[in-house]
Amino acid sequence: MKYGMVVITAGFSGLLSFSFLAVAIGSDYWYIIDVNSANLSDLEDLSSHSGLWRIREGKNATSWPIQSFFVDTSNKTEIEKHLISLFTLSGLGVYVSYCQQARELLEPEILASIHVSYGWSLGMACLSFSLEVTAGLLLMLAARMAHLMGHDHGVIIIAMA
Repeated sequence: MKYGMVVITAGFSGLLSFSFLAVAIGSDYWYIIDVNSANLSDLEDLSSHSGLWRIREGKNATSWPIQSFFVDTSNKTEIEKHLISLFTLSGLGVYVSYCQQARELLEPEILASIHVSYGWSLGMACLSFSLEVTAGLLLMLAARMAHLMGHDHGVIIIAMA
């Protein structure tokens, strides 16, 4: 494997990782609740999908922003203030946990019409993470190759700090 190819592959992997992460962060398909309303006409507007920044509900995709750090919390309880101040991924985790508890409390006939899943946005974030790890490993390999090339040929490699 050639040194230049390792560096170019690492750079491409890093750029692709950043692109996938940007798409994942900006999309609203991290968590999906799909309600099959064939037999349950009063539940047809309960389908939703959510991202890190907003939740979209119903067939008209009504959007609700997820609370940010800059909202007025003077009329909130201490628990609500704490939940609002959590980092985004932690907030999504709380939301997922809440949805799981709601699923456990529903009657079996209602639960049979509800499908809960993670969306493609979470998959893109996981792929981004994998590509970032790959880029890091390739850069470490390139550094090792550069070090060995310097010793094999009597060349001193100077690193700029």
